[in-house]
Amino acid sequence: MEPTSRQLAAALAAEAANELADALAKIEHCLAQLTDEQVWWRSCESTNSIGNLLWHLAGNLRQWIVSGLGGAPDVRDRPSEFAQRGGIGKQELLGRLRTVVGEAQAALASLSPDELLRVRRIQGFDVSGLAAIFHSVPHFRGHTQEIVHLTRLELGDAYRFAWQPATAEQGGVEG
Repeated sequence: MEPTSRQLAAALAAEAANELADALAKIEHCLAQLTDEQVWWRSCESTNSIGNLLWHLAGNLRQWIVSGLGGAPDVRDRPSEFAQRGGIGKQELLGRLRTVVGEAQAALASLSPDELLRVRRIQGFDVSGLAAIFHSVPHFRGHTQEIVHLTRLELGDAYRFAWQPATAEQGGVEG
C-alpha cells in the first residue's frame, strides 16, 4: 500500500523536527562546557559569538517556521541578533532557543500536504512550505556546527565530545 500525501507530510515534518532536536542537543552539549563569558567570545570583532548565533537561530527559526509556516506573528529583529555583545546568560539564550524549537516542532506537526506546497512570503522571499523547511533546518544545522567549532576553539583539548565511534562499523578503530 502506498503512503498517502498526509503520511508523507507527517513523515517529512517528523524528520525536520528530529533534525532540530538533534542539533539542539549538540548546542546544549557545547553550552554545558562554557561559561556565560565564553558564550560571548569572538575570535575577532567581525565574527559572531556563540551568543549571537543562538539569538540568530531563534530569530530565524521563529520567522521561517513558527511564523512563516505556523502563522504566528513575525516579530523578528534580525539586526539585533548580531548587534548584541553580551549581557544575556547562556541559560536565558538556551531557554529561548528551546522554546522556539518546541514551537517550530509543533508548527511542523500541524502542516498538511497543501500547506507544504502553498507559497507564502517569508523574509522577503516567495517560498513553498517545503522550501521554508529546506531553508531553515539546514541553516539551523549549519550554525550548530559553527557553535561546535567555536566551542572547540575556545576549549582546545578540554573539549568533551558527546559521542565517539566505538566500532569499526561506526568508523572507530578496532583495538
